[in-house]
Amino acid sequence: MQKIKAAVCHEFGAPLKLEEIILRAPEAGEIKVDLDAVAICHSDISFAEGAWGGSLPAVYGHEAAGKVSAVGTGVNGIAVGDNVVVTLIRSCGTCPTCAGGAPTLCSTPYDGDKGPIKTADGGTLHQAMACGAFAEAVVVDQRQVVKIGNDIPMECAALIACGVITGVGAVVNAAGLRAGQDVVVIGAGGVGLNAIQGARIAGARRIVAVDMSEEKLEVAREFGATDGILATEAKPWTAAKRAMGRGADAVIVTVGAIPAYDTAPRYLAFGGKVVMVGMPHSGQKSSYEPVVLAAVGQGMVGSKMGDVVIQRDIPWMVDLYSQGRLKLDELISGRWKLEQINEAIADTKTGGARRNVILLDR
Repeated sequence: MQKIKAAVCHEFGAPLKLEEIILRAPEAGEIKVDLDAVAICHSDISFAEGAWGGSLPAVYGHEAAGKVSAVGTGVNGIAVGDNVVVTLIRSCGTCPTCAGGAPTLCSTPYDGDKGPIKTADGGTLHQAMACGAFAEAVVVDQRQVVKIGNDIPMECAALIACGVITGVGAVVNAAGLRAGQDVVVIGAGGVGLNAIQGARIAGARRIVAVDMSEEKLEVAREFGATDGILATEAKPWTAAKRAMGRGADAVIVTVGAIPAYDTAPRYLAFGGKVVMVGMPHSGQKSSYEPVVLAAVGQGMVGSKMGDVVIQRDIPWMVDLYSQGRLKLDELISGRWKLEQINEAIADTKTGGARRNVILLDR
């Protein structure tokens, strides 16, 4: 057992509290990672606000990178001293979805109340999203991490764990975008910028970013968007189709806003597909006309974590970064200490941040 510092949520919507917690040693198939960096994802904020319920007290955080400091029995291919990206994708490897090549949809449940962390007095402490990375260290399953080299900064590597794989993967894996096709990305935040990068890497002909902010549209162009459309226009889908000269082969919705989902099919070409990435709060509903989708062969599909296989896709993305083809440094808006996590969250909630990163001192 080891005592570490962590940012703990005791009440939905209340500030996180920095306190000492207990982290047990890794057991069979697990590893312990001393964290160097953890980014703040909007999913962490939504969970901490109670958008999807869950057990409390809890430690959130799931977009991290660090160095392996201990391994349990049966761990293969990962050793003490290795640098790793830490993800929330805890896959059993044997359920039908894992065996079918879709580890992000693993159907084996994980009970975060029975995870490796406890309160300082030994009470139940929920390891949110099988990660709990708003902390100095984590113990996770070996399948949740990917070994990386020393040629990528840890603060950049942390971004790959969620926002990058989700955005790039939504385009490359879920949409299956081919060179020469056209794509609309709704939302030019952290995930949206990575969807734009994914479209650029995939060879899209036109990449149209749609957002409420002209400033964010300018940033989207820096990441590869060929056109920017303000969502505040009366009919932004008309402007987008004008820019492309046709409808989109894929529309990637990266925000959890119901109006974005309601209007997403309007951007599509015949045979096009809406890829649903952004996460609205539980209970919120969108509406559309199924007869239209059926008549012109359009579709809608959800994409969790970019449908990635992390052992395949993360090394590819690290290599793209080393080649200068994937922007990561430019995604970082601010660097904060763990003690400043509530300020970093507040800054993220303003909507102007691409990604805020917590840097751990060790």
